[in-house]
Amino acid sequence: MMIRKALAADFAAVCELYKAVCDDMQARGIDQWRWGEYPNEEFVQQDIEKGQLYVLDGEKSLDAVLCVNTEQDEEYNEKNWLFGVKPGSFHRLAIRPTAQGKGLGRTILADVEEVLRGLGCDCLRIDTYSPNLNAQKLYDRYGMRRVGEVNFFHRELPFVCFEKPVTEDCPLLPLTMHPAFRGGALTPWGGEKLRTVYDKPIRDVPTGESLEVSCIPGLESTDDTGVKLTELIAKYGARFAGKYAEGTFPLLLKLIDASESLSVQVHPDDAYANANENGKLGKTEAWLILDAPEGSQLVYGIKPGTDLDALRAACEAGAAVEPLLRRVNVKPGDVCFIPAGCVHAIGAGIMLYEIQQSSDVTYRFYDWDRVDAKGNRRELHLQKALDVTDLSFSLDPIPAPDAPIARVLDEDYFTLDLMKVAGECALPKIADFGLLTALEGDVTLCWQGAEKPLKKGESLYIPASAPELALKGSGRAALSMAR
Repeated sequence: MMIRKALAADFAAVCELYKAVCDDMQARGIDQWRWGEYPNEEFVQQDIEKGQLYVLDGEKSLDAVLCVNTEQDEEYNEKNWLFGVKPGSFHRLAIRPTAQGKGLGRTILADVEEVLRGLGCDCLRIDTYSPNLNAQKLYDRYGMRRVGEVNFFHRELPFVCFEKPVTEDCPLLPLTMHPAFRGGALTPWGGEKLRTVYDKPIRDVPTGESLEVSCIPGLESTDDTGVKLTELIAKYGARFAGKYAEGTFPLLLKLIDASESLSVQVHPDDAYANANENGKLGKTEAWLILDAPEGSQLVYGIKPGTDLDALRAACEAGAAVEPLLRRVNVKPGDVCFIPAGCVHAIGAGIMLYEIQQSSDVTYRFYDWDRVDAKGNRRELHLQKALDVTDLSFSLDPIPAPDAPIARVLDEDYFTLDLMKVAGECALPKIADFGLLTALEGDVTLCWQGAEKPLKKGESLYIPASAPELALKGSGRAALSMAR
């Protein structure tokens, strides 16, 4: 290790180095530090006394100085960190201007990792002033993850946060995902409740779908800095996505606002979709009813006794298909399992949580004879729909369980656990990955050394190597996992 702990005898040399670096920053238009204000002699003295100041000796003077410790700024608590439960940091890193550009930065960062491991840390978290592009380039080249920005009272511009694991077994933390949206002409049946109820930043009215956790091409969910879920999986591998780190990501999580009834539709299974939709997955899904007006109904299958010829003739006649549709009443809390082949449609006024296979394949039977502003009807897919329809389907909605935690679905492609929090409850063990959504109330996700308050409608991706997790507070949440 090249850096060493500073001694009392280094005080004057450290102050001289900080002043030289501050003067150089000011000359380059970077108003990050002002010697005497920050940093200052008091900081230097305290760091030496605490044994947390490190220096790098040059040939004739000190080439670098920094503070290494486990202290975290309060502003860090709001950030969407991915790595570790025992963070460490370095602060006030200064490299003499004449020593810059010689690779010392990477050497110092490697030494910092060794120091932090000695302190029992599993990850490194830091920030740097946004105009300090040289520091940001150093951290990017060193393989650190950009986390987002924080603001400190003493500077007008934000600081950019970075992080990196420093141990091989560093846990990966739950990560809030930012959704993609489908709206406008793509979801003419949608509304604006995704914004008014869940504070989603939709751009179009109507908007019908918030793709909370998604790897659908062109509709990927992202982290705070805009990195797509697909990129995170590729970069962090099995510790992030378990056995699903390779191949197609299996699940898609949505929140849906149906201001009007959706089309009557059906989804293919894997074999049919693979053969007829360029190798795509089929679509088995499930709905959790979040809100529904009194007397709300869904289309949930075809009435018993109907054969394919009768269904085809009715669909070709348009509205004649309506008497053949099996309708069920639903209320908030109900769960509907919808396997491939089940004819279905969401009723007007319903909001729901949907977990499904990661597929965008849908075949429409009927769209209530609706037309757009130009008099055009939406495309139907009658032959494919008839090919995959299961006329024998007959399930009823599952009522909301009255239990702190209940596994309401355990199917071939996913599980669904519902949590009713009143105090604290542990989350089920995560297999490969989990998708957690806060549904209502005031709930906080907790793990070793940290906690994260959740907003209504917020969805998190939970990596395979996450620490043990618990929810506390009063409210409801849903957890989906792949099988």
